[in-house]
Amino acid sequence: MKEYDAVVIGGGPAGMMAAATAAAGGQKTLLIEKMERPGRKLRITGKGRCNLTNTRMGDEFLEKVRANPEFFRSSLSFFSTKSTVQFFEKNGVKLVTERGDRVFPASGKAWDISDALVNFCKKTDVEILCNTRVIRIDTEKKAVESVVVKNKRGVSERIFAKNVILATGGMSYPATGSTGDGYQLAHDLGHSIVEVRPSLVPLEIEPAMTPRLAGLGLRNINLTLLVDGQPVVAEFGEMDFSERGMEGALILRISRQAVDALIEEKSVEVSIDLKPALDTEQLQARIVREREEFSEEATVKDLLSKLTLQKILPLVVTQADVELTLPLLQLEPEQVDRLIAALKDVRLKVTDYRPFTEAVVTAGGIDVSQVDPRTLQSKQVAGLYFAGEVLDIDADTGGYNIQIALSTGRVAGRLYK
Repeated sequence: MKEYDAVVIGGGPAGMMAAATAAAGGQKTLLIEKMERPGRKLRITGKGRCNLTNTRMGDEFLEKVRANPEFFRSSLSFFSTKSTVQFFEKNGVKLVTERGDRVFPASGKAWDISDALVNFCKKTDVEILCNTRVIRIDTEKKAVESVVVKNKRGVSERIFAKNVILATGGMSYPATGSTGDGYQLAHDLGHSIVEVRPSLVPLEIEPAMTPRLAGLGLRNINLTLLVDGQPVVAEFGEMDFSERGMEGALILRISRQAVDALIEEKSVEVSIDLKPALDTEQLQARIVREREEFSEEATVKDLLSKLTLQKILPLVVTQADVELTLPLLQLEPEQVDRLIAALKDVRLKVTDYRPFTEAVVTAGGIDVSQVDPRTLQSKQVAGLYFAGEVLDIDADTGGYNIQIALSTGRVAGRLYK
């Protein structure tokens, strides 16, 4: 009979941190990973560079947590962004801080972060069992008793443990093993699951617009998300268009609210301010100056080419109801006003969002009202703990979500009752 003090289900950053923390605390610990090795998703994070955290602390960090920031507060207090930096540097990974307070391995290789966690597990004598899936958690008198596992050959086995940490991740990038197994395991034990949906995900626009804009990248713009015509959130930065629709940092940051609105069948649009540094009067003055410098043969296209990128010009003039080929000498004052309005408010209808295969994280998950925020132990089942993306906690892009995984893993691994 196999018996452990703690079994950790899931070999992502939350699971590895939880397992090593438990083992370092003297607990005989088993880490179960259904893929061929731990940390597979972590190795591709941030386009293979792994933005593992940022330098923001306390409330400044929590402002970027979109779901249940107050629940997460105690975990962040226990294992902060500073703690994460110190942990990895102590474990041999040199880090650098880049624009936006984002922290990366100096090597630019996500493998270094994954390897550091795997090595930490080995150093603390965590036993790692790969190619194995947990199919059931058994309880007795509302307390964890054992887990039932099945290996890739279909052979089942029962493993006894008085503590189980569920850190199976969400449903984003399912090819890496994140297929939502933990939700079913938790639900089978009486936990409620907040509807899961993609977050930090590209958004689709009307099919006719996609090929016209694919390949366009916009920088230093303001982007506003409108739901049923009302502004919901505004962000400044960069976005891109591809054959998938809209993506890039700005789109990822507004995607959670957009996805929720689309699920509720509300009207969703984005408004793009192509010239946020200029107000209407300043833009009017700029256009006057530009017009004076052109020859008599110049057209509206020549003027707008001085103000923004060629690829978006057809969209601007269509919205303004002005022809690109119109000679500047024939451009009326009210047409100038319409062009300015279009430059400050390019509208695009959002029709859908991309699937979990393209989402960075999962929104939704195990209802945190059924979890003790101080220990991350279930209020329903003694000895059952949760860590990482399986919980209903998610945040903006910028290192926040990996920090959530590491902090909750550290807390859950203490196995405090």
